[in-house]
Amino acid sequence: MTDFLDHLQHKFAYVAIGKFKAGKFNEAQKIYEEAVATYKTGFKGAYLLQKPGTDEAIAVILWDKMEDMQAHQTAAYEKIINKINPLYARRPTISFYQVCSEIMPDEKTEIEVVETESKPEIAPED
Repeated sequence: MTDFLDHLQHKFAYVAIGKFKAGKFNEAQKIYEEAVATYKTGFKGAYLLQKPGTDEAIAVILWDKMEDMQAHQTAAYEKIINKINPLYARRPTISFYQVCSEIMPDEKTEIEVVETESKPEIAPED
């Protein structure tokens, strides 16, 4: 029964939307990756998105539980936050979401497209 209940639990997402000072995205990305590398218990993945041609970004960090995320807010976390904060053009918007749907590709259902040289037959009109 525990396995079934585990599947009913939803992951949580930390989402930060912000804009970095001109030319600071790459530096911020390195700090972000440094921070994410420290996450262990309950950590389910992270994405850093950049709007092409800008310094605008969205960071998404997935956790099993809110408590797992909160447990990672240590002195080391604060040190990393203090490194990245001066790189922002303005303070980021931070929100927390419950993951309600997660759809992953299924390798077994990939459609194989086969090209043929023959033309399809068309039924004559009556």
